[in-house]
Parts: sequence; structure tokens; C-alpha cells
Amino acid sequence: MDLLLILPLAIPLGTAVLTLLLRSVPGVQRLTSVLGAVALLGASGTLLWRVATDGIRAAQMGGWPAPFGITLVADPLSAGLLGMTAFVAVAVAVYALAGMDEARQRFGFHPLFHLLLMGVNGAFITGDMFNLYVWFEVLLIASFVLLVLGNERRQLDGAVKYVGINLVSSIIFLAAVGLLYGHTGTLNMADASGRIAELRGSGVEATLATLFIMAFGIKAALFPLFFWLPAAYHTPPAPVAAVFAGLLTKVGIYSLIRVFSLLFPDPTGYTRTVLLVIAAGTMVVGVMGAMVQRNVHRLLAFLVISAMGYILMGLGFFTTLGLVGAVFYILQDVPVKTTLFLIGGMMERDTGTARLGEMGGLYQYRPVLAAAFMVPAFSLAGFPPFPGFWGKLTLVQAGLEAEQFTIVAVALIVGLFTLLVVAQIWSRAFWRPATEDDVQASGSTSQRWALNGPIVALAVVLLAIGLYAQPLYGLAEQAAANLVDTQAYVDAVLGPSAGA
Repeated sequence: MDLLLILPLAIPLGTAVLTLLLRSVPGVQRLTSVLGAVALLGASGTLLWRVATDGIRAAQMGGWPAPFGITLVADPLSAGLLGMTAFVAVAVAVYALAGMDEARQRFGFHPLFHLLLMGVNGAFITGDMFNLYVWFEVLLIASFVLLVLGNERRQLDGAVKYVGINLVSSIIFLAAVGLLYGHTGTLNMADASGRIAELRGSGVEATLATLFIMAFGIKAALFPLFFWLPAAYHTPPAPVAAVFAGLLTKVGIYSLIRVFSLLFPDPTGYTRTVLLVIAAGTMVVGVMGAMVQRNVHRLLAFLVISAMGYILMGLGFFTTLGLVGAVFYILQDVPVKTTLFLIGGMMERDTGTARLGEMGGLYQYRPVLAAAFMVPAFSLAGFPPFPGFWGKLTLVQAGLEAEQFTIVAVALIVGLFTLLVVAQIWSRAFWRPATEDDVQASGSTSQRWALNGPIVALAVVLLAIGLYAQPLYGLAEQAAANLVDTQAYVDAVLGPSAGA
């Protein structure tokens, strides 16, 4: 059994248990939470390095061979997402030392945070459709409780929408899983990729594809199933909103990429058109919604939606270059969105309001925060040399090669509107003059370090990725190659003889 594949699940589970037992010792509990996130980063980083150098790794739980047992699989895509998840987890855990109020910490923030990480990691690393459903439910339960932690009225309102639509998604997903098992006799994704060939071109295949698009489309907040996200993501405290924005929609879009690469590798023109139309709609409604928002958290929530459209566009091309762009974009978008939501929390903390029209003076009185904001903001707008530029450039090149000129034009126009949104935040919250009394003091020196340190670290890493994108781009190329030719994935799970 490959221990490295178990650690991304065992570490957050163990940390959750420890932080629950230590709830009566708040200082030790907080330290344990941070150390658990650091340990997860070490394990995930080691796994990513082994996958990048040695290839896809798989492990069969309980000694049961695939496809009968539970399989854990790490390929470049899942390992890259595990690494990014652990990286932002450390940043959020440190930020929460000062950015999460004591009441919420006492009521279970730290155990729930690590249970959420376990659910996210499980979804990324599982090789089984039913266990993917189970991990979805784990992260749904943890995220729901985090969403209502504090029992504020606006949180409860957002939580009702969040849970309601996600339960519908789970029902659709479970129906798809049952239909897949009924026609293939297996739920192991590698095994099903071979057996589903008998259904090519049938109504069953079309039904399965539709159900998976609906189920994962809700999880990823794709058009027209996006409305729950801006209603929910602006309600929790910054650490919770940041981990939601950085990770939860990525689980949905990852699942869509994984299922389509394995089960529907040669889609019909109809399926490709549907995905591209959804991608265009997602980009447009996301940026249009952001343009009319005056609450900084709701504005950022709509930008989460817009980014999902770019990733889906890469999948919709069904070309190697398109998948390279999609994988690169999803990997860099994890720290981008996390950083922006942490900065949004600092903006509200320092000005005493979440309304852009009432903010000002942050450039003058919070220069470190202003400089850090420029990195994820320019990445989001697609400015060189920030990482978002390389992702968008690759996607545009893939679209031109695939002769999908309409959606390329949509992506470029949405990029321009995104720049306008970023400029709006900058001009109102940072550049507009304000007095020193308008920018509030927010805690002791140690608290300021805990709040600013993770933001600066995330911004520095993003800038480094933009200036030297080759390592991440190379990982995206490896991932895309394995998504286009799934034989290596099948061989790693079932063995070379079974995959032949």
C-alpha cells in the first residue's frame, strides 16, 4: 500500500480529531491546526514530486484488487490540486489565528476546516465513482456547518440556498452513478472507461453525460446553475469564504474533467457545443454580476463563477492544448481566489464596511495590502506576466486551433470587463482619498502579522508562478497528456494486462 496516497486523507482527519479534543485549550488547538496544515503540505508536496517524476500512483485499500475495492489514484492533475489545496490550507490556517473570532473557533471551526480538507482531498484522489459521491457528501456537511457557524441571519439564508441546491446535485449524481453501474457493472472509473465503449452513441451515453453535466455543473456553479454561490459565499468570515472560493467549485470542475476524459473521451459535436455554450454563459454572467455589485464579497463571488467558464472552455475544446490551458488555469486559480477573499476580509476589517462606496484610503494607509492585491487582481484580469495570463493565452490559442472563434471572442471580451471590475475595486477601495480615521486599526502587531503574512506569501508565490511558469505549465502538460490518453491511468489502477 502506498502510504503517500493515504496521508492526504489521514493527516486532516487526525488533525480534525486532535483539534476537537483540544477545544478546551484554544492556544494549543490553534497551533495544532496550523501544524496539521503544514504536515499536509509536506505530504502533498512529496506526493506531487513523486507523481511528476515517477508517473501515476495507485493504491488498493484493504488489499481488495481493483475494480472490486476502493482505489486511490494520484495523477498529475489530482496531485497538483492536492498540492495547491495544502498550500492554501496553510495560508488560511495562519490567517484564521487572528481572522476568525474566538466564538467560532470555540464552536468547531478548526475541526470542521480540516474535515473539509479531507473531503476535498478525497474527491481529488478517489478512483471510484461511489466514493466520489461519498467525499462530496463529507465536504458538503463540513461546508454547511462552517457556513452557519455563528448563527447570523444572513448566514442561515445563504446556507438554505447552498444546501438545497447541493442536495439536488447529489441526487442527480447518485442517479447517474446508479445508471452507470446498471449498464457497466462497475463504479471504478478506470474499469468503466473500457466497459462504457459498448454504449457509444446510445441514448444511455447521452443521458449519463447530461446527468454528470448537471450534477457537477451545480457543484462548480456553472451557468445556469450558479445562483446559489453569490447568495452563500459573501456570508461567512473571510477564512471560510477563502477556502470555499479556492477549493469547492474546483472539486466540481475537476470531477467534470475526470469523468469526461475517462467515460466520454470522444464526445459528439452536440456535447461539445453544450459545454462551450455553458462555458460562455458562465463567463458572461460571472463578470456581469461582478460589475453591478457594490458589496466586495458578493463581487468576488461572481468572479469565482466567471473563472469556472474559462476552465470549462478548455474542456469543451477536447484537445490536448485546451486541456493544458484548463489544468493550468484551475491550478493557478486556487491561490488566486483564496488570496482575493482573504484580502476582501482585510478590506472590510480595516474600513469597517463591505461596501465599496464606503471604502477608501487603503493604498495610502495599507500599502502592503494594496501591493498584494495587485497580484491576484492582475492575474484574474489576464495581465502579463501574472499566472492568469498564461492560462488565458493557452486557452485562446487552443480555441483558435479548434476554430472556435466565437467563444474565443467571448473570453477576450470577458477579460476586458474583468479588468474594469478590478479597476473599480482599486479606484474605490484603494486609490480614493480617505483620512487615517477612516482606516481602522485592526489588532496587535502579532495579529497583523498573522493576517498579512499569508496574503503576502500567496501573492509572492503567484508572482513567482507568473514570472517562471514553466514548472506549473509542464505539470499541466503532463496532466493533459494523461487526460487525452488515459491508458496510463487505466494501467496504474487495473494493471498493464487489464489495461491492454
